[in-house]
Formats: sequence, C-alpha cells, structure tokens
Amino acid sequence: MSPAVCAVREEHSLLPLHRPHCASGAAAEPIMIFLTAPGLAAMPMRVMASDSIAAVKLRVQTSRPGVQKTSRAVRLVFDGRELARDDCRVRDYGVGDGNVLHLVIRIADLRLIVVETVHGSKFRFRVEPGRTVGYVKQRIARDRLHRPAAHPDDQTTLVLEGEELDDRHLIHDVCKADGAVIHLLVQRSAANVSVARDFEVSIVARDAAGDDALRSQPQVVTKDVGIEPVVVNPKAQLPPALRDLVGAVLAGMENGNAPIMSSEGTGGAYFMQDASGEHHVAVFKPVDEEPMAANNPRGLPVSSTGEGLKKGTRVGEGAFREVAAYLLDHPLGGRRSFAGHGAAAGFAGVPPTALVRCMDRSFRQADDDGSPVFKLGSMQAFVKNCGSCEDMGPRAFPVQEVHKISVLDMRLANADRHAGNILVCKDEAGRGGMSLVPIDHGYCLPESFEDCTFEWLYWPQSREPFNAETVKYIASLDAEEDISILKFHGWEISSEVARTLRVTTILLKKGTERGLTAFDIGSMLCRETLTKESAIEEMVREAQDGAADEDAFLQAVSEIMDRRFDQISSDRK
Repeated sequence: MSPAVCAVREEHSLLPLHRPHCASGAAAEPIMIFLTAPGLAAMPMRVMASDSIAAVKLRVQTSRPGVQKTSRAVRLVFDGRELARDDCRVRDYGVGDGNVLHLVIRIADLRLIVVETVHGSKFRFRVEPGRTVGYVKQRIARDRLHRPAAHPDDQTTLVLEGEELDDRHLIHDVCKADGAVIHLLVQRSAANVSVARDFEVSIVARDAAGDDALRSQPQVVTKDVGIEPVVVNPKAQLPPALRDLVGAVLAGMENGNAPIMSSEGTGGAYFMQDASGEHHVAVFKPVDEEPMAANNPRGLPVSSTGEGLKKGTRVGEGAFREVAAYLLDHPLGGRRSFAGHGAAAGFAGVPPTALVRCMDRSFRQADDDGSPVFKLGSMQAFVKNCGSCEDMGPRAFPVQEVHKISVLDMRLANADRHAGNILVCKDEAGRGGMSLVPIDHGYCLPESFEDCTFEWLYWPQSREPFNAETVKYIASLDAEEDISILKFHGWEISSEVARTLRVTTILLKKGTERGLTAFDIGSMLCRETLTKESAIEEMVREAQDGAADEDAFLQAVSEIMDRRFDQISSDRK
C-alpha cells in the first residue's frame, strides 16, 4: 500500500458501517478498501466482503454530490478488471482488506451556472457539463443576455473566482457544483461604445495610430486541427456517409468548435461538433485514451498485461472492435461488400463507424509541451436520441427492436451490453414510433466468453420468438465471410477471435433453427455467476479435448451443441 493511502485515517470513511450478520448468525468481519479517482485523495470505505457490488456503488452515489442516480453512474475497477456484475459480492472479485479500487463517476447531465455582470445582474441557465466555456459564450450571445448585439471587435471574458476561463476549458472541470457564479466582462470597441451599463467594463479608443498599436503584438497562426480516414486496404472504399461525416467534423474543428469530452465511460470519448457549434455530429474515441491505456483521462492504471477491462480483450483494440461491429452489422438481404459499405442501414442499426486519425488541442496530450498530435481512434456518427434504455422501463420497447440488438450481441459475444449503451430514438414526425440504436462496441469479439453480458436477457421481449424476417437474416450469416471482411478492412484478427465468431454463429443458427428464443440462446453465452462457467464455455472446453485442428474442433462443438439442444427439447416436453 502506498504511503498516501496509509496516511488516510479510518474515521473519515465514506459512510457509517452497517454490520450485517452471516447466515450462521455470527457477525461478519469488515474489510477496509480505498477508492481513488482523478483529482481526489484516496477515500477509505469499510465494507463487508459479502456486500454486493451494487451496495458499494450505492454508497458512493449517496456520498458524492452531482453523481447521477442510475445503475451505470458509478464504475469500479480492481486489478485491471471492471466490477461489472452488480449482484456479485466484493469477495467474488478477489477484493480484500487494504486493496485499492479505481472509481469512475458519471457526473449529472446538466449543470446550473449563474452568469453575473459587473453591476450585479444575474442570469441563470443550465448547460451540459461536457460543454466548453466557448460554448457558454455562444449561449450567452444567442440568448441575448447582453444587449445591444455584440460588435465583431468586442471581447467577451468569463471569470470564475478571479481567474479568466479559457474557451477550451470544460464546464464540469471549472464548475464543480451547481450554482457556480461566473462573471461576465465585455470589453467594447469604440465602434460600439453605446452600450448598456451592466456590461460596460472599458472602452478602447481607436484612431489610425491606435489600430497599429493594438495590432503590434505578434500573431502566430498554426493549424493544429485535422482529421483523415484510415484506409488500410486501398481496395476498400469509404462510403459517402462516412466521407460526409469526416467533412462535417473537419468543418467544425476548423471553425473553432473544439471536441467535447463526454462525462460518461471509462475512456476518452469526444463529441465532435458541426461548423455552427450547435450540434454534435460524431463521437471520437482515441485508442491511447482507452481504459487501461497509457493516456487514459479517467485515472485508470495502465494494464500490466495488455488485457483490457473485459476478459479476452486487448488495450488499444477498442477502435477496431467498434469498426468491426459496423462492418458485420449486415443489412437485410445482403452483407457489407468488400469494396464499399453501401447506404443501407445494418440489421441492428449500428451507426456508421470508421477508423480515423484526428488532431485537436482539446484531446488529452501525452507530450510535455502540449503540442497536439494525430490520434488514431474510431469515429461514429452521432445519433440524435431521447435518452438511453436505462432511463425508462423495458416494457415499452418494441419486440423486434430488442431482437435485432440481441442477434448482434450474440454474434459478437458482446462483453459490455447494458441499458446505458442502447439509445432510444422516437419518431420525430410524432407517429409514436420507437427505435433502439446500439452503441459502444469496444468489447465485442473477445478471445474468450468469460465476460459476456447481455442486459436484454432480463427483458420480457427476449422470451418472445423471432419473427420470420429475423430467422431468415440469421440463416444468411456466414462466419467465414465475416472473417474475410474484417481482414479485408485491415484487422488481422487473432485465431482466438476468429474462433469466437465461428462458435457464436454456429450457436445462433442452430438455436434459431430449433425455435429457441434470444433468452434461450443468450443464456448459454452468459455466466449465471462470476465463478460458474457458462454453457458455451463448457462446450468449448469439452470440444478442445482431443481436437487435432480447428476443423475437428468446430465439428466437435457442433455435435456437443446438438446434444445440448436435444436435452433442452426433451426437458420441455
């Protein structure tokens, strides 16, 4: 344990300790854990080894102001692994007395700020914490909080606690809590000297000599923004939708609209703005800011083994997996072609995603001098939505919308499907239609099945039978063609990843042919508890015994699956 952690006194624990009793009636012994997060001293917390992960997260939520009261607002990482199963106990993850857990907190979506003029007038409004100071200035001008309209030569400054705020600073970095008072200062030019008293700070008189004097300071103009698609195979064509997306992002960056870091997630994710600065058009995730990567902005330690937060994934491969989910989300009636992706939306609706190189000063920089560098990462089209599935009960979701995502997740053995990364979109025409859009696929196609997680398993729609359209789509899937598509587009997947895709495709097709539901098939891919192997893990282990090569292994897996499905059919009779 580090000296900084040892120095923390026990009486400063987050909450009083409740001492539940074991089933035998004997009092359980507590353990002391330490929670650490960027910018915070290590926080001690006394817990029971038998406490659930959900209980620990709830204590963090109730003790930290501004944290969202949702199931995904708090994420815990120990020994390079996310404590993702809320129903598991602390000891199930090997957490013991004196261990340090890394804490990632999701900040509340809206932040109340107060803009005050030099003469005491106050204006209150709410903004997203991921917005920049520059955006707040635009918001002030748009809402006409200062009149008359600003002259192009006017200079607007926002000051918090005596310090001028840089336009690139994020609101949630400078305003730690609701109600922060920001002072608005407007320096008017002589061309616009007739101004309201509330906003007048000083006036710069101009004449021929004055203009030269004001411009005497050297001006250095550097181009420190840029974006370009990464096309590994020259035979692969970037579809028009992605070319247009790259162009829109570049226009926004060149117009001074800096990327905005999301307040969610365990890695760096940036909302890219359009030329107006009013709309998000894409989400960029740099590989060097992934969880456990060297430049991670959430304070997570660098992976000592190269393995990611989910078993069977590698740090730095999240961007490839994001693109892979889009490439393998084939449209109805066909699949993504080798030469181009086409305009048709995929069956599950994964937003258009590409591998890009992007540069902007707003990104977390590794260089000491702060000079921006091009970063490799995934860029996905932003989807306008009315929230995520965790914001509402699942019974309202259309059955087919749940099924299309379940098919994608089972094919790709998704290790991180939760309600927070399924967006809810409603028909803007007011016809009451609802669609679900899956995002965040950095943990799909793992090399093992240990961490497969599908939240939709607990939704009633998963127990409904697939319709004819879905059955036909599943029958058309071909793992070998999928592997070829990924290689064509530059991802030389490992033999373990290829095996995962082959096994899941066999399982999905066989299960569907026998009339099984998403719940039936998905349950075979997910563990009931952290320590109990899933059915698919048992089948893979059995097939490996005596298999001379990959073909023999796949044949053995197919036969074992048939026996399992026969047993299910027999049990239901």
